[in-house]
Amino acid sequence: MTRKEQLKGKDLLTLADYSKSEIAYILELAMEIKQKQKNGEVYQPLKGKTLGMIFEKSSTRTRVSFETGIYQLGGMGLFLSSNDIQLGRGEPISDTAKVLSGYLDGIMIRTFSQQDVEDLAANASIPVINGLTDDYHPCQVLADLQTIQEVKGRLEGLKLAYIGDGNNMAHSLIIGCAKMGLDVAIAAPEGYQPDENIVKQAQAFTDDSEIFITEDVVEAVKDADVIYSDVWASMGQEEEQNEREKAFASYQVNADLFSHAKQDAIFMHCLPAHRGEEVTAEIIDGDQSVVFQEAENRLHAQKALMVALMG
Repeated sequence: MTRKEQLKGKDLLTLADYSKSEIAYILELAMEIKQKQKNGEVYQPLKGKTLGMIFEKSSTRTRVSFETGIYQLGGMGLFLSSNDIQLGRGEPISDTAKVLSGYLDGIMIRTFSQQDVEDLAANASIPVINGLTDDYHPCQVLADLQTIQEVKGRLEGLKLAYIGDGNNMAHSLIIGCAKMGLDVAIAAPEGYQPDENIVKQAQAFTDDSEIFITEDVVEAVKDADVIYSDVWASMGQEEEQNEREKAFASYQVNADLFSHAKQDAIFMHCLPAHRGEEVTAEIIDGDQSVVFQEAENRLHAQKALMVALMG
């Protein structure tokens, strides 16, 4: 069975469910699709297909990239706010999944609970894509890996240092890096480090790359090829902002911290960013920042994902 055949009809709940070969195929396809678009080629393998997009968490990049992506592929996207569908009024997820399976060709959901995404997938007969939960953000990491490969020319043997909250981004980066042969160092204060079970799970995926968890930011970024940051307080954590600002005060990515990485290191951020908090304007707007190339690649990586799963 080819990689294309293996992926058809599959869900994306977390990158842990995908092999290195399957992730590599999606990245290859993403770069091919990106090149077609840059060349002005019309590429519509999903003509007549419909993607339902359930949003319990608001978004800029996720909504625009998926809605634009399915349109460019010849299909259409339906924005489904949880306030507008019966799921937000107490309908069981299992019922919603079965009903939507009769109308749609795929579902993307951006929500809080990972269990809700898994329950939706378990009851749907069409592919379900995790657009973000409190535990994982796999679509972002596909775009991140694509960007690193474009800039560095490879993935294996590189080192990524993530500075900040051990959140859904940290979890998906740990898994994605482990699958694709990158070393990953996570620097987070005590009480904010990644879930130990997810770290152990990722360690089982690789014999070649290292997963390193520390409170020391300098130790984490030493000889890094990529430095990655995220906001200190994610959506739904706004009440913790002041407390988190104190906890993360020494976890800012700035010129001094960047000097400990490799000379040609790049800066990445999933956005939105708070300049002056987790990263200085000098870094995120500087020559070594690739955050907008990374953001654009959400479109191309997710188009590849939709073609692979729904094509």
